[in-house]
Amino acid sequence: MPNIVVLIKQVPDTWSERKLSDGDYTLDREAADAVLDEINERAVEEALQIKEAQGGEVTVLSAGPDRAAEAIRKALSMGADKAVHVNDPAIHGSDAIQTGWVLAGALGQIEGVELIIAGNEATDGSIGAVPAIIAEYLGIPQLTHVRKLTVDGDKITAERETDDGVFGLEAGLPAIVSVTEKINEPRFPSFKGIMAAKKKEVQTFTLADLGIDVDTVGVANAGSSVTGATPKPPRTAGEKIADEGDGGSKIAQYLIGQKII
Repeated sequence: MPNIVVLIKQVPDTWSERKLSDGDYTLDREAADAVLDEINERAVEEALQIKEAQGGEVTVLSAGPDRAAEAIRKALSMGADKAVHVNDPAIHGSDAIQTGWVLAGALGQIEGVELIIAGNEATDGSIGAVPAIIAEYLGIPQLTHVRKLTVDGDKITAERETDDGVFGLEAGLPAIVSVTEKINEPRFPSFKGIMAAKKKEVQTFTLADLGIDVDTVGVANAGSSVTGATPKPPRTAGEKIADEGDGGSKIAQYLIGQKII
């Protein structure tokens, strides 16, 4: 009966316009609708399927501002048992290494963690490195880009798909797994699940609670910084080609001029 923690993140909706904040050029999270990242829904679904088959408990873990509570409640309404929310303004602008450090610290506060499941990459940053960074900090195996996962006692097996083919992976628990969109189809929260989520435990930590120095995280201490940004130019009208029997040739000449062919 594995004790599973799922890493989740609230991100701007992909259908909303994404903007950068003035000054530090970090993502302006108030400028767009916020949702639980779709790949995290699949991570939650995989944890729930393991729990339904083998028992155990599913905890969701997220680091983010007050608004991230909405994503946490979505995961709880899907069926997760409880949640941990790391909420501290000093985290703002942290890079992947700092984020991994914060999440590793929070995982240390959850008793009996055997399996950690995450998405392979968030849709807002697409870094795809946080699960591996956490594995390094915790000293546990990492099985990344997984499309199929099996838990058998204290061992897990998985399939990793890359451009070079499909690879079999195996590790002992505890371990961390990142999943791709091929892992499953996430369930929709039921009305009963939505109502039950309101009563489930959400434990909140600050950096001080985790024993993390604020001077080791945040935009001012990140390993890289953005010094400027230029908005993309507005879209222009396309070029129309009148077909007078030579339309194909005109299109070919246009594509050659654009160095497409």
